[in-house]
Amino acid sequence: MPVRYALSFRNKLPNMQGMITRWITEKLQKSIAQVPAVVLLGARQVGKTTLAKAIAKNLKSIYLDLEAPEDLLKLSDPTSFLRTHSDKLVILDEIQRAPDLFPALRGIIDKNREQGRKSGQFLLLGSASMDLMRQSSESLAGRISYIEMGGLNVIELEYEGERNRLQKLLLRGGFPDSYLADDDDMAMDWLENLIRTYLERDVPQMGFRAPAVRLRRLWTMLAHLQGEPVNYSKLGANLEIDGKTVTNYIDMLTDLLLIRRLAPWHGNVKKRLIKSPRYYIRDSGILHRLLGIDNHDALLSNPVVGKSWEGFVVENIHSVLPRRSKTYYYRTAAGAEIDLLIRMPSSEIWAVEIKYGVAPKPGKHFSNTCDDVGARRKYVLYGGDDEFPVGDDVTVISLPRLMKHLAK
Repeated sequence: MPVRYALSFRNKLPNMQGMITRWITEKLQKSIAQVPAVVLLGARQVGKTTLAKAIAKNLKSIYLDLEAPEDLLKLSDPTSFLRTHSDKLVILDEIQRAPDLFPALRGIIDKNREQGRKSGQFLLLGSASMDLMRQSSESLAGRISYIEMGGLNVIELEYEGERNRLQKLLLRGGFPDSYLADDDDMAMDWLENLIRTYLERDVPQMGFRAPAVRLRRLWTMLAHLQGEPVNYSKLGANLEIDGKTVTNYIDMLTDLLLIRRLAPWHGNVKKRLIKSPRYYIRDSGILHRLLGIDNHDALLSNPVVGKSWEGFVVENIHSVLPRRSKTYYYRTAAGAEIDLLIRMPSSEIWAVEIKYGVAPKPGKHFSNTCDDVGARRKYVLYGGDDEFPVGDDVTVISLPRLMKHLAK
């Protein structure tokens, strides 16, 4: 069973704790038991370190923070230091800060293999995806597994006994410190500080040359375009840069796990398809902070509410998808659309139309459009709590219920 562990947070009274079971705990434990090195990817402050330390309590382990000078000093001769701890699970936090470590890790893993130890050697925590995956896969091919960790999701909060948890999670987003803040104002203050930390510290430290003011403007523009294809040249003109630079900036935000790029469906259908990707601000709390939405009433009266819910659903679904699943959206030039297509590892296709209200109606041609892409399961996801059929093999379903079906 997944372990339960404490999420500490700044804005609560002394000695108070939030006890939340993270969905990926069991998956992470199994991976550690099966492969030499596991990379746990996730944006800053989603809870990677807390989860890693909770798991390490039950194991012989050592934790090193690669942003701490004293821990970096210990790794000035990484091979010698790490070999003295070869009987432990070594947790290396913010591993993207020290890519030169990967060759040393490979040597230690291979040496341990010769001595009969084949798993549970390194747990690497990272907050940037593509470069880290490239660097690690080049050095640790065949020795490494990747797991992505998002913010808190609906299922993780289902058994906490709190009313309106979905409404609160939608507004504040999934960062634990934001969700668990004393009130909405404190949550938005925390999110503002996180945004500034990314723009003013993390982006420069990772070698990206992007002025903080300009990058925030782009991030905010993407928030206004939540769940839509973007025109890079038009965005560039508004920012006084070229379209290629806009693309590079968006790639950077995607790499930092702050933006999700949803690819267009490219299956064999005899219709003209929209081929540009859609972009979502991955955390709904950051989306609302960028747009100046600071309470639920303000969200309900804002035109972005439907797209905010859509992005929230997309992110929650991704948090429980089986490995090797792939996701897309579908839209033809004539306007036929499916918000989310999921190709399961079995190659079975699930189609999801996302509605915000509690009295949903499928689109006029939704079932026929699903047939065009070969969808075996057809869902209209809505803001209610139930699950029921509405004809033509279409099922209306709540977000938690669909997530549980996917997880099975």
